[in-house]
Amino acid sequence: MSAEILINATPMETRVALMEQGLLQEIYIERRNRKGPVGNIYMGKVVRVMPGMQAAFVDIGLERAAFIHAQDITPVDADGFEVPSSQEVEIGQLLHEGQMLVVQVVKEPIASKGARLSTHLSIASRYLVHMPRNRHLGISQRIENEDERRRLLGLLESCVAQTGAEGNTGFILRTAAEGVSESELLADITFLQRVWRKVEQRMAGSKEIRPLYTDLVLYMRAMRDLFHPDITRIRVDNRETYEEVMEFCKHFMPEIESRVERYKEERPLFDLYSIDDEIQKALGRTVKLKSGGNLVIDQNEAMTTIDVNTGAFLGSRNQDETIFKTNLEAAKASARQMKVRNLGGIIILDFIDMTNEEHKRQVLRTLQKALEKDPVRTMVTEMSELGLVEMTRKRNRESLEQMLCHECPTCNGRGTVKTPETVCYEVFREILRVAKAYDNDSILVMASQEVVDRLLDEDSAMVADMEELVGKNIRFQVETMYSTEQFDVVLY
Repeated sequence: MSAEILINATPMETRVALMEQGLLQEIYIERRNRKGPVGNIYMGKVVRVMPGMQAAFVDIGLERAAFIHAQDITPVDADGFEVPSSQEVEIGQLLHEGQMLVVQVVKEPIASKGARLSTHLSIASRYLVHMPRNRHLGISQRIENEDERRRLLGLLESCVAQTGAEGNTGFILRTAAEGVSESELLADITFLQRVWRKVEQRMAGSKEIRPLYTDLVLYMRAMRDLFHPDITRIRVDNRETYEEVMEFCKHFMPEIESRVERYKEERPLFDLYSIDDEIQKALGRTVKLKSGGNLVIDQNEAMTTIDVNTGAFLGSRNQDETIFKTNLEAAKASARQMKVRNLGGIIILDFIDMTNEEHKRQVLRTLQKALEKDPVRTMVTEMSELGLVEMTRKRNRESLEQMLCHECPTCNGRGTVKTPETVCYEVFREILRVAKAYDNDSILVMASQEVVDRLLDEDSAMVADMEELVGKNIRFQVETMYSTEQFDVVLY
């Protein structure tokens, strides 16, 4: 399957798109004033311990205090290596207010929540994840060939021994390590050890809140994390960024230098691939399917729901075939939308009800297969009798909607606003309340144009009745800055 990485870099922001078969699969955005802290290591200060939640707030210098749970705090022995605990230890035994603590950000701040922290430190390179406080050597489960797993683990053990760190450090072989040579692994290990020594130097004697290690910028992380053998081309539309990417490849990924190219055309790179159009679609609620059906995606704080509808698709044989084909297409489309939108947490897929058990199995298999290449860990349950599939997708950064949008100030995130009729009745109730509370001759109602129009037209008879009821003159004033739901009833 052919794939491409597109890098759009400007002084304000960097955007990276992963394309497969001409379709957007993943989008990453990093703005200059909002660089994500995930992967960064900090010297932080415990500002509040909450025994009831088995957690604590830690100030690491970000806008909001970060959050660490007791289960993310790994005790260390006298030599500074992690000691796995068989039982949960009370947070009060692990931390106290004012304590300085070395932590790593594992989840970005999302909405009103601060960043999620861990004391389990790791630094990633092209082929390895270095765990300096651990003695474990492991390998990614995504490398499935047993012979290759044995070969790589043998190489890793040999390379660690060559550096003199055998038994004193930990590494995990990443999926990208499949097929690499001993020299490539040794170069990665040497690089990671140098980085960690620099972190240790910054840690030594530090008693202030400060960053100790900052992860690579977005386009460097993209080269490190998104590249795989199916990537045929990496296109960069900015000269300085292109030169940095080439320099990075020269030192760490020389085998892919020939696949990196500078995009110089007049037409913007993302326009050429219709990426901005895809982003706009991903911010919408409805996704159209080629069959004529559609997905309705509702993203909420507690969970995300994806509802499958047949739409205008009638099928060529019978209703069962129509439903089956729509659900098959929806399974693939849903998996792609999860990646593009970066949906996380609990996700409920509501497929159209199917009576054929084999159809249910095939739809579920199609969904699972479509999720196999998802870099984010997912768990999928069996399909229920109602056609529901429950799943969880690890939430490690903001969704596309959370990153690019904010809560609607008119509806306050509800997604609906009251009708002018409803607001008019609220105005009448407020007039009654004000009239009883204060003794004056006139009342002024300030509201939006559509509400005032209704009060003076369809509801004019009720306004006349209201004036007679309260014995006061009621006047109206249009406030152009008011939303439909806003109004004021004041003495005049």
